[in-house]
Amino acid sequence: MPQGKLLPATVAELTAVRQSDIGVFLDAQTGNTSDDILLHKTQQTAAVKIGDKVKVFLYLDPKRRLTASMRVPKMRVGQVAYLKVINVAKDGAFVDAGAERGIFMPFAGMRGRPQVGERVWAKLYTDKSGRLAATMEVEDELRRAAVVAKDVKIGAKVTGAVYNITDSGAFMFTDERYIVFIDRREMPCVPRVGERITARVTFVREEDGRLNASLREQKETALLIDAEAVLGELKARGGAMPYTDKTSPEVIKAKFNLSKAAFKRALGHLLKENKIEQKGDLTVLK
Repeated sequence: MPQGKLLPATVAELTAVRQSDIGVFLDAQTGNTSDDILLHKTQQTAAVKIGDKVKVFLYLDPKRRLTASMRVPKMRVGQVAYLKVINVAKDGAFVDAGAERGIFMPFAGMRGRPQVGERVWAKLYTDKSGRLAATMEVEDELRRAAVVAKDVKIGAKVTGAVYNITDSGAFMFTDERYIVFIDRREMPCVPRVGERITARVTFVREEDGRLNASLREQKETALLIDAEAVLGELKARGGAMPYTDKTSPEVIKAKFNLSKAAFKRALGHLLKENKIEQKGDLTVLK
């Protein structure tokens, strides 16, 4: 096991002090040569000579010995990247940050339960013991990295990966670095955190340049909006209104600014959802 300040899952700069047939040994800084750390030839990305200072990633080999590799993480502490999950354990998962071994991501830092092969937005940090770790809590970093959505039109398609899902909906970071919110009502199926999706822009927020979007087809979204308008009229009238599928197109247009066909689709949707019923010449809120 490691001694002194050197720990697995950390990056250190150590000096090569001994050569062997299988590689070089690095000074473990304990004053005891038996603690020297092997940098195997297969873990070297360039030739190493005695006296060289080498930046290495430390990890435990199958025999629980501290071992070194010149394949260090490709991202710095505090950086965010879209990383692949390479292993799942009982207390967390491991993500590929470009190091010799995966970086541990504890359950406390997860959003959902990512599976092997999936990718997630994750940030590299050092835990209380000084080891490298990853977390999916990346909201602040992605907000700082985001750009204002300029010249984006309603109806445009945007593609990116989900970085968080709340009771309200999903948040996506797009390939253009836009922040996009998708309301729960606009998701026929809730995506997984980390999943890449394509959504249709429904609103551009002028105050911060972020976007609202939908995973529904445009007709389906229009249907829900129309149904909300019908419900709003019903509630404003105390739960009953004199408009049904028999009402004239002219009256429907004047009252709801909807075509007769769109109004009938909205009524049909609400009937199917068991939110209304029709009694004679009245539509009644259940």
